[in-house]
Amino acid sequence: MALTLQEYTYSLDPKTLPRIIQIQSGIYFQGSVYEMFGNECCLPTGEVIKIIGLNISKLSAEIQKDGLDSSCIELPLDYPGLFRIVADNEAYVSIGDIVKSLHIPNKLGQPVFKSTVDIILSNDTIQQGEAIMFTSLGEGNSEQFVNIEVMRSDKKHTFTLPLSQQGEFYECEDDQFYTLKEIIEWKLPKNRKRAVNLAKTSANKEFTFCDLPENFKGELILTPVYELQAVMKFRKDIVHIPSSLDVEVIDVTDKYDINSFVQPLSVNDIFNRPSSNFPIVAEIIEGPEQMVESLKFLKSCKEVIIHQAFQAKRILASEIRSDAQKHFLIPCTYNGKFKRRPREFPTAYDLEIAKSDKEPLHVVATKAFESHYEGLSTVFVGDQFLVQHRKTSEVIYGGTRKTVEALACEKIEGKGHEPVLIPMCMEGGFVEVIHDKKQYHISEICQKFLLPFNVKVAVRDLSIGEDILATMLGLHLEEEITEPCLLITPLKNLSECWEIPVNRIKMSLQLLHRPDKGTAPPPVKTVVEEINEDCYYTLRRYVNATLHPPPRPPKKPLQPPSKSFKLEASQPKRPDASGSPKSPHINTQKPFKSIKVVSPELQNAMPECEFENITATESNLQKASSEQLTNEGEDGDDDGHDYEYIDKDEVEDMRSTFQEGYIENKTNC
Repeated sequence: MALTLQEYTYSLDPKTLPRIIQIQSGIYFQGSVYEMFGNECCLPTGEVIKIIGLNISKLSAEIQKDGLDSSCIELPLDYPGLFRIVADNEAYVSIGDIVKSLHIPNKLGQPVFKSTVDIILSNDTIQQGEAIMFTSLGEGNSEQFVNIEVMRSDKKHTFTLPLSQQGEFYECEDDQFYTLKEIIEWKLPKNRKRAVNLAKTSANKEFTFCDLPENFKGELILTPVYELQAVMKFRKDIVHIPSSLDVEVIDVTDKYDINSFVQPLSVNDIFNRPSSNFPIVAEIIEGPEQMVESLKFLKSCKEVIIHQAFQAKRILASEIRSDAQKHFLIPCTYNGKFKRRPREFPTAYDLEIAKSDKEPLHVVATKAFESHYEGLSTVFVGDQFLVQHRKTSEVIYGGTRKTVEALACEKIEGKGHEPVLIPMCMEGGFVEVIHDKKQYHISEICQKFLLPFNVKVAVRDLSIGEDILATMLGLHLEEEITEPCLLITPLKNLSECWEIPVNRIKMSLQLLHRPDKGTAPPPVKTVVEEINEDCYYTLRRYVNATLHPPPRPPKKPLQPPSKSFKLEASQPKRPDASGSPKSPHINTQKPFKSIKVVSPELQNAMPECEFENITATESNLQKASSEQLTNEGEDGDDDGHDYEYIDKDEVEDMRSTFQEGYIENKTNC
């Protein structure tokens, strides 16, 4: 029975590809194929086509407004807004209906449904209205089933349901946010429309052409517009056929030999082939549209040697700056060298996570915190600590003895160390004190230190024409990831070898033959890839989905403090630190009537770290010295680069000066 191309497209299961169709009612125009803007627009009756791929080319969005007529617009697939999914109000009539329509398992959250009737199982009953999470598919005794989870009283119960299970199943609300690309890939049901609400839009001027009304808050009904990737009988390249083409087709897969057509494969198809298939020579049928500058040769190159498929290690890194961050994927083959930069820790809990057994974590407090527990230390600006470990301690709070979690540290007082306990619930601020000025390769950093880690390029990679990392003022190395890659060499230049990321390079190849014996891969070329925000957050989302989140930090005591704790004359009295040397950079001749210290922050764009904004009503404190703060005994390092290092003696001078002013102020009051 003949179907329109659109009807056939909606009924097509991508898992059954490739399929062969024949045009039953077509259009003749200047030969068998008429091409316009890269799409096949006209096909003759009797033409035989092999369908090898099915893509969504665009989204049609129907705008729903209260009390107004609906209108349709087109949304670009890379529209930068975030969307929240509206639960489908049309019931699914069976478990098999759900499995055919949605992705199970799903990387971005498993589908959750509820039944309108009780489901009676052999050993239990799923009550109507209970949330049923679909986790995975299985097969046993020649019957397919789905594994499900039901939460009851914070306990997880697992069951299996056959695909033949009948009923009325409604989709539950989803409170997550998604990009359009994520909705298309994971959350768009087969043969159904998807309703979404626009949660957040971007101010990106590139998308001002979009017809979406400004400040739109209504509901959008998304309908995908498909495009078929096909191979013609007597053509080698891949053609793109819009599903809206006005032709009728029938499926003739059983009547034709699929191998009589060209066999184009995606890089993902090749990656999934057995290792015994490599190395092999392949012809590029359709080159990638977007790629980094160093891989531009793929557009002009005709044949390549694919040496192997493997998982390549990358370091996900971001530029250290407060606005318009750049993101990078750094390969472990990067030959540049890095120097450390201070890390910032907003809480004591972050200190506990960042501590390492390989070296002590030395920090200085940039924000004061008053402890309300007897037995736990109050923290002042400028206090220095060596972080040790988490510890359970008995303390007295409000006259009651209780057990709390604390962070054991050594407080640095002059040349001595005093054991103290810092509350894990403290909302403080700390900056790392760097003693290490060595230069490290990226592989050494991953071996010796815990990520995340702050660095700056000290020696650029000379094997790269333009090292984009060398221009960054600082880099935040976030985590180590692995991604699937193909190792290829252009046949016209056997001295080069490149890693092709399977998930970010889209091209089609045809496998030809084995290469000549003794064709070993040359050294791999290094490519530092700058990625956009969509790719960055997608990588973070997929990586973090496989990790268990850390436990929440302890909460603050329920009883609020009697006074707001600020660094003013009313703060708790600190022990005299007159033994510390006075800083020559600060004038303290006049007494203070009021003093307010604003916590210092590392200035990413400056070559030094300053303590700023120290003010007084009668005499203003001068700013700290603008010369670079470096550790004692490290004068020999003069490599010509500007790095931020916090000197422990300079910190002590600042703290001493503040305390002397505070004591004078108390005396005059």
